[in-house]
Amino acid sequence: MLVSTKWLSEYVNTQGLDPKDLGEKITRAGIEVDAVIDRSHGMTNVVVGYVKEKVKHPEADKLNICQVDVGEETTQIICGAPNVEAGQKVIVARPGAVLPGGMKIKKAKLRGEESNGMICSLQELGIEGRLVSKAYADGIYVLPETAVPGESVLPLLGLDDVVLELGLTPNRSDALSMLGVAYEVGAILSEDMQYPKASYSESNEKASDYLNLKVEAMEENPMYIAKVVKNIQVKESPLWLQHRLM
Repeated sequence: MLVSTKWLSEYVNTQGLDPKDLGEKITRAGIEVDAVIDRSHGMTNVVVGYVKEKVKHPEADKLNICQVDVGEETTQIICGAPNVEAGQKVIVARPGAVLPGGMKIKKAKLRGEESNGMICSLQELGIEGRLVSKAYADGIYVLPETAVPGESVLPLLGLDDVVLELGLTPNRSDALSMLGVAYEVGAILSEDMQYPKASYSESNEKASDYLNLKVEAMEENPMYIAKVVKNIQVKESPLWLQHRLM
């Protein structure tokens, strides 16, 4: 079980407790913490960029010269990703950044053209390839329109987090969910459990206007409830939800 400590803190008060110390307390209470994983991998200087312009590199068919707004300035970056386009919000590793695996980003010249950083894929930020949607599997990751150039991408992608890897035995299936782990941690820390809040507005329309239900076994099934959900749009999940699932 992989437990986001940031997500966990929404359900139980862990404020002021270092993730390693929390892992030690959980282990001593009976669930072994196999690893404490810093999802940022120590990354800095990785920001949101806005691709203002893209033109083909005159000396390389598979490279593009991009003018990218990174908040404080517009800088030139050479990119070989097949899906980069003007108008996109993208992940930019500025010169001086160090990516997972030890890759250091420096200013460079590619076929005679200056490149001040790198436009990144999710895999280059340490996210497993199997978790990346097919649309971005072979190229850079495109951020939502609401992303602000110059801001760090780590909070946006849920990478400003530490994950505890729990080594669960078959008798501890109660800890196979975030709420289950929150119950355990709340008991360990003597803290109350805080349930997630859900709210929605109901229509004045009645479900009975759209469907008819008849319960024939009233004794065995005394309550049967149906609701109608309308006007659903099928589209990508919000970014926060995508990365919690990752």
